Amino acid sequence: MTITTCVFDAYGTLFDVAAAARQAASEPGHEKLRDSWPALAAHWRAKQLQYTWLRAITEAHTDFWEVTQNGLDWALDAEGLAGDPALRERLLALYWELSAYPEVPAVLAALRAHGLNTAILSNGSPDMLDGALQSAGLSDLLDAVLSVESVGIFKPDARVYDLVGTHFDCTKDEVLFVSSNGWDAAGAAGYGFTTAWVNRAGEPMDRLPWTPHHILTDLRGIPALAEG
Repeated sequence: MTITTCVFDAYGTLFDVAAAARQAASEPGHEKLRDSWPALAAHWRAKQLQYTWLRAITEAHTDFWEVTQNGLDWALDAEGLAGDPALRERLLALYWELSAYPEVPAVLAALRAHGLNTAILSNGSPDMLDGALQSAGLSDLLDAVLSVESVGIFKPDARVYDLVGTHFDCTKDEVLFVSSNGWDAAGAAGYGFTTAWVNRAGEPMDRLPWTPHHILTDLRGIPALAEG
């Protein structure tokens, strides 16, 4: 079946989740973050994802903004920065303005030029995603922004992946799903999508029952994959 629809995870795939900590570390008044921002960013992202999984399996859903704040609070505590409320406030504000990776606009434009549907499928809440898209200037390059909030559970639950077929009236084998999270690309492959894992950090493959169909180091190869 020909690919008609290219769907992207948002955070870490289109948007650089380390950008908030990196930007804050460069600003006056946040000198304590200068050396520790990479560790803080890594802790923040890891806990953010872990909390989505724990909430999914315990049926204790909340929106992504809450788990983002919870993850940051853990990370600040781990780095000895929990007593700096101004830093916390700044980091959270910057998360609404995450920069897109440099190749993103051209990749989305190329997909649209070839007549493919383009969409985001994200754990992010609609208002968070709208803020990031407006900040990055990507809104006009997407046909849909699909959030887990419409089903009330985080990825990789199948009900999240179902949103794509429901919205675009397409079959699973018409979809190329792209994520920087190996577990997400694997889960979507198990669901039935063709998947590409954008492994920017050169991480090992997750030990799961499914594996991504393609592995890339950035998004530049996605148009070629989508066109077959």
